[in-house]
Amino acid sequence: GGCQSTLRHWLGETVPQFIMMDSTKIIGVQVILIAAYSLIILLGFIGNSLVIYTIVKYKTMRTVTNFFIANLALADLMVDTLCLPFTLVYTLLDEWKFGAVLCHLVPYAQALSVHVSTLTLTVIALDRYRCIVFHLDSRISKRLSFTIIAITWLTGAVLAGPLAIFREYRHEEIPSINFKIAVCSEKWPSGNNRDATIYSLSMLLLQYILPLAIISYAYIRIWFKLKNHISPTSSSDSQCRRKKTTKMLVMVVVVFAVCWLPFHIFQLAIDLDLVLIFHEYKLLYTVFHVVAMCSTFVNPLLYGWMNKNYRNGFLTFFSCQKKPESIYTDGSIRRRSYTFKATTLNGSIKHSAGNGQLPTEV
Repeated sequence: GGCQSTLRHWLGETVPQFIMMDSTKIIGVQVILIAAYSLIILLGFIGNSLVIYTIVKYKTMRTVTNFFIANLALADLMVDTLCLPFTLVYTLLDEWKFGAVLCHLVPYAQALSVHVSTLTLTVIALDRYRCIVFHLDSRISKRLSFTIIAITWLTGAVLAGPLAIFREYRHEEIPSINFKIAVCSEKWPSGNNRDATIYSLSMLLLQYILPLAIISYAYIRIWFKLKNHISPTSSSDSQCRRKKTTKMLVMVVVVFAVCWLPFHIFQLAIDLDLVLIFHEYKLLYTVFHVVAMCSTFVNPLLYGWMNKNYRNGFLTFFSCQKKPESIYTDGSIRRRSYTFKATTLNGSIKHSAGNGQLPTEV
């Protein structure tokens, strides 16, 4: 499962059947694919870079939830830079042009980034479940959050490991046209598709079904808690902010689930050898892959649309002002000044020097 899936079914044993007859060889289709992938790469790179920039730039955005969001953005950046360009070239050329080393490293990096994304979404849901459902005011410490982030990468590295190990780079001869092409494909110990199917089914469970089940349970409990109960220790502003943030995070999960569902279903059909009879097998795979990759650039759009802190943080980046602006809890933007002033934040008086910080945590 995931964008790490190779094109083994049309570049492995079945090269002669597919290399000369599929719609991805039509110039118009290739132009559309290049435009689609390029747009996703551009939007994903800019959007996720802005998310990370905003969290790093402003001290008051450096909260536990935002650290997890930054981790998700970093994983999406990996997908945009290490998945899409290689997949596009491989799809258009029907040949692996990047050598033996990258044959092992690229699918591994791609799988790693997808695992980190799903693990991070799960961690975010469980963190909010812990805080909201059980009214735990003691948030996870920043040091612990970094440890959790490291664990997501370590776990993802282990789960993606087989794709780096069981792989081969070889030259495939096509007798009908007396031509050789370079192929990067999976090579499992059993010598057939049984191991590949077992691994793909395991990844479907660990990478999609199980995380979404946990996340869905957590957010359903959170939703009912926020809808039916108001904590006596929380202000109405705090409750409202929690509801807005939870809505935003739920939308992130919904986008991820919807974007990846067609690809996972198609990938399952591939591993069960149910779709090779289709003439447009390769085109379908590519279309579903493009849809899945849309999840990598939609998240920053959701943050900017549904959260004033991120929206104003993005705006300051594109501002012509030399000095950053201060963004306040009411979503307003105020010019930086060198005189101290008192502003009211959540009912308490705090002093600010207009230092470009975003004083509201997500």
